[in-house]
Amino acid sequence: MIKVASLFAQVLSLINRNKFARSVYYLDAERSAKGFRCWEQFVAMLFCQLGGANSLREIFGGLATAMGKVKHLGINHLPNKSTLSYANTHRPWQLYERVFYDLLEQARELAATKQRRFRFKNPLMSIDASTIDLCLSMFDWARFRRTKGAVKLHLMLDHQGCLPCWAWITDGKVADVKMAQKLEFVPGTVIAADRGYVDYELFARWTEQKVWFVTRAKDNMNYRVVKNRQLPSRGHVLKDQEIKLTGYYSKQKCPYRMRRIVVWDKEQEREIVLLTNQMDFAASTISNIYKDRW
Repeated sequence: MIKVASLFAQVLSLINRNKFARSVYYLDAERSAKGFRCWEQFVAMLFCQLGGANSLREIFGGLATAMGKVKHLGINHLPNKSTLSYANTHRPWQLYERVFYDLLEQARELAATKQRRFRFKNPLMSIDASTIDLCLSMFDWARFRRTKGAVKLHLMLDHQGCLPCWAWITDGKVADVKMAQKLEFVPGTVIAADRGYVDYELFARWTEQKVWFVTRAKDNMNYRVVKNRQLPSRGHVLKDQEIKLTGYYSKQKCPYRMRRIVVWDKEQEREIVLLTNQMDFAASTISNIYKDRW
């Protein structure tokens, strides 16, 4: 990365220009370009994202104010709004998909060299979902409530570098756990998730596949304590119990023994009850796994 250039130039320096040019050639992305290259389009749209521009007019105006300072970014002349609009409509989106995956591969290679936060070597993933509000009059297909539109972004992050490894967009009504039911993990993977992913049938399947989860237990969970584990003399762990579910449906869906761990959150001054099928890690490690998802 260039350390004496503008922040915008430093971000652009992460893009391999040779790979970008090869992708343009392979996809024939500059067919009928009329002098407006894909790199110029990319710089303009990246400026849109980083600058928070809401329209082509804002992109055009923002670049115009700095035109004399951005020639080192590869922009030789300022594009017209109509030219940029035409390029966004007709040029292949696969070009920028390739740019994304090239950058993701670079980030993964860098993340692999970083020291792990935990001693165990298991892959550690977080899954979560975020609801994104939309204007219902413009996005009528994204009906969420009677007068509100929304989509939901389901995302899985690898804690080794906090990099995305899976994403899916649905309408806002799709439950978080429905998407988690479609995921497959290699044995030994540790998954951190919130209470929106509590599904005892799913937990049973993960246990059979030797996939470990750490989540918040629901307040109405019915269980019986099979064994109380010994606690460390110091620490924030209040209880470490091996349990079996006793609810009529839950015990049929998940007959396996699990752990119920109660920890004290000194920042919020409250107890947090965690549920996991990982029987070997220390209770403090389990609590730190859940904390690390934040």
